[in-house]
Amino acid sequence: MYTVLAITCHPDDLEIHCAGTLMKCVERGDRVVVCHLCSGDLGHMVIQPEELKKIRSLEAQKAAAIGGFEYRYGGFDDLSIYDNNKAARDVVVDVIREVDPDFIITHYPDDYMPDHTAVSRLVFEASFTATVPHYKTNVDKSARVVPIYYMSPANGFNFQPTEYVDVTDFMDRKVQMLQCHESQIVWLKDHDNVDLVEDSKVACRFRGMQCGVRYAEGFRQCLVDLKVVTKRLLP
Repeated sequence: MYTVLAITCHPDDLEIHCAGTLMKCVERGDRVVVCHLCSGDLGHMVIQPEELKKIRSLEAQKAAAIGGFEYRYGGFDDLSIYDNNKAARDVVVDVIREVDPDFIITHYPDDYMPDHTAVSRLVFEASFTATVPHYKTNVDKSARVVPIYYMSPANGFNFQPTEYVDVTDFMDRKVQMLQCHESQIVWLKDHDNVDLVEDSKVACRFRGMQCGVRYAEGFRQCLVDLKVVTKRLLP
């Protein structure tokens, strides 16, 4: 089967956008590795960053265990990465080289949050840089050129999926994973008037309606030279 690498910005991003798909990958026998680059330390009105960083790490690890995923953390704090940040790019290069994925899932380049768009660009750049043998980082091997799939942003603006994954059978566990992020249920309600669990279900229901199932997650493949494949890789 495949090795799947999901690289997101914050500890709860993959749960919102692609957890059902990743669990479906696990079900078919894939190895799934998840990595959030930022700690999520600024995502609360009351809890201070250093304390929140610890809380969010535990929340993410608990959710990853429910999904059956291997867990990685990139080591950066919120709003500290940008798309021409060599240190951040090299971390992503190392993750790609170490995991050696068959395909990567990450943020769509057109998103509402600067951290999300920066991670999207970093993954795109690093996925090529990782293949260059003489580009030296901590992991001393080069990677393959692999396809990238972009997750649908939370609100779906400017995003029409080209591939859908039926996640109906995984929605209950997706909700369990989302509920692990207790700090974010509070933060998103206070800061954005967002109901993390309910709004995620609505988004999946909408994508499901588009493709004729109860719940789905939508993706767009990055269509550039060397990254296009002739077969479906998503489950």
